[in-house]
Amino acid sequence: MSTNSILEIDKLSYAYEDKQVLEDIDFSIQSGSFVGLVGPNGSGKTTLIKLILGLLPHKRGTIRLFDTPIEKFKDWNRIGFVSQKANSFNTGFPATVYEVVSMGLTAKVGYFRFFTKQHMQKIKHAVDIVGMTEYLHKNVGDLSGGQQQRVFIARALVSEPDFLILDEPTVGVDAENVQRFYEMLADLNKNKGITLLLVTHDTGTMTSYATNIACLNKRIHFHGDPHSFEHMSDQDLSEMYGHNVHLVKHEH
Repeated sequence: MSTNSILEIDKLSYAYEDKQVLEDIDFSIQSGSFVGLVGPNGSGKTTLIKLILGLLPHKRGTIRLFDTPIEKFKDWNRIGFVSQKANSFNTGFPATVYEVVSMGLTAKVGYFRFFTKQHMQKIKHAVDIVGMTEYLHKNVGDLSGGQQQRVFIARALVSEPDFLILDEPTVGVDAENVQRFYEMLADLNKNKGITLLLVTHDTGTMTSYATNIACLNKRIHFHGDPHSFEHMSDQDLSEMYGHNVHLVKHEH
């Protein structure tokens, strides 16, 4: 295994009762990568993320995080996670941007513990990284969908993870802010050195920002560079997705 490996998956399969969801998955992510995980609805993307995060037990195959079998992995603060917030967040929840981001330090600091000056600086720094400093004391419920997602990324970043996983984070975000959102992620990857795994349906946009594209539909059908993915035939893409697909490249 490469010493620069963040994630290594070998021969991983998973089924819900008698329904096979993932089959014989071989997949790896190297440090410094920005990987876009694409595939149709029901292809197993969310299940794969849950397995990587240890939220589901796996019985067939192996998962290694930072060169450690997931069964023995304890350093979960090295991994940040941002879910599909936009459709589920309670906009009436009375919390400021600062308070929401501070929740990302709870695992390190503990409940009912006071934040030190250093902790407060980390919170402000995470908010600054995602460009939300001017909203620090605003109620999160008063922000747009795109702004809220930035806040939730700051919450994941405040614990200073090496690996950030995002599951369809642009659901409910308008088109203009989606582009800004991807640009922010690319900056985190290139300039902050954070390894990213982004689950998305937006194949066209992903090829402009990701270093690698992986296409999942029960199995990994493709894992390579964006240029190779862009130049796949419509027939090959359609076979991967199980229905007709035409890749549209977005120019920014």
